[in-house]
Amino acid sequence: MGILRSFNIGVSGLQATGQGMGVIGDNIANAGTTGFKSSRAEFQDVLAVSLKGIDGGDQFGAGVKLAHIKSLMTQGDISRTDSITDLAINGDGLFQVDAPFGKGYTRDGSLHFNKEGELVNGDGYRVNGFQANDEGEITNKLGAIKLGNTTIPATATKEVKINMNFDSRDEIKTFDPANPEKSSNFSNSMTVYDNVGTARLVNLYYNKTADNQWTYRAMVDGGDAQGGVPGQMVQMAQGNIQFSTNGRLQNVTETSNAFNFNKGAAQGQKISFSFGETLQDGGDGLDASTQYGSINTVARHTQDGSSAATLASMSFSDDGVLTAVYDNGESRDIAQIAIAKFENNEGLFKVGKNLFKESRNSGQPAMGKPSEGGRGEVLSKSIELSNVDIANEFVGLMTAQRNFQANAKTLTTADQMLQEVLNIKR
Repeated sequence: MGILRSFNIGVSGLQATGQGMGVIGDNIANAGTTGFKSSRAEFQDVLAVSLKGIDGGDQFGAGVKLAHIKSLMTQGDISRTDSITDLAINGDGLFQVDAPFGKGYTRDGSLHFNKEGELVNGDGYRVNGFQANDEGEITNKLGAIKLGNTTIPATATKEVKINMNFDSRDEIKTFDPANPEKSSNFSNSMTVYDNVGTARLVNLYYNKTADNQWTYRAMVDGGDAQGGVPGQMVQMAQGNIQFSTNGRLQNVTETSNAFNFNKGAAQGQKISFSFGETLQDGGDGLDASTQYGSINTVARHTQDGSSAATLASMSFSDDGVLTAVYDNGESRDIAQIAIAKFENNEGLFKVGKNLFKESRNSGQPAMGKPSEGGRGEVLSKSIELSNVDIANEFVGLMTAQRNFQANAKTLTTADQMLQEVLNIKR
């Protein structure tokens, strides 16, 4: 009976060692698989008989078995790429995709956009992220990342901000709308947009009306004005600017404002002109227009309108935010990649195609944004390589081969002993 037990023990060793070699072979085969996590075979001895019962001691072993295959969820090396949709997680967490079996999780960030404008992995499974609202602010709404409409509507100009200096040495001038250039102390022009996104040139004329007091007038060529005559300027807005005795902006009042553009634009468009925070509104006058004894000059001016535009390019930032850039220079955040965090990553169930799914041992995923709550950061134009260490796997392969040969020796020796027993009758 003891010899036969030796056969069974040897066979268990061959089976377990062969299974362990399968784990090593799988690691080696996936050494070049993006985001692959290697595994480790863990063995246990098998106890069959105790000669002293529950007293312990003097126990026969019955061989070995493959007890566990542990996933090694260590960080893989990060490789830089040229693709804007390649993403890598540096730290804890996994991407979430909509797979046929439900929610899948992966470290493989080789992504691309399909013909529907959806961000998908290599198998076409949609990648989930946090959506942006109409203002481009990232919300906590989770869903598929999609480009949506690649054309953005026009935005009418509502405010123009101007930072400039008025020359306190100028003489008082009387404004003549028929000859604004020569009857104003100073002028500048800027482009604004009507409600349908048509660019309109607005000229601002400034006249000194008294010490520390100025008037501005916003005028457009008659060719852009409702009922206007090309070549003749039409006034659309007017206001008064007052400075303190030390040249700081005291107050700005608006006396008229109605931009009646032609060619399909809405009538009565309001465009406010801001020259900075006034002393009357609580400002200190340091970051506003001034009136000093130097030449009239505009330091900068901005406006908040834009024409309709189409998508020109897009990119992911290093915090996983997808930003679209349009051909009018405007940019908008579309979504932010979502990261799933599990209590026990090693408990995830492998389903192939570089995917895991939730299991009882892994716990449920906690979805969040990169670099929050212990989640790793997302690196753009990068992919995570396999964490397989070829050198260690080859050493393990040699060890498994040695163990296999040793167990095979057990069988051949037991066979020789049994042959001797059979020869006793001869």
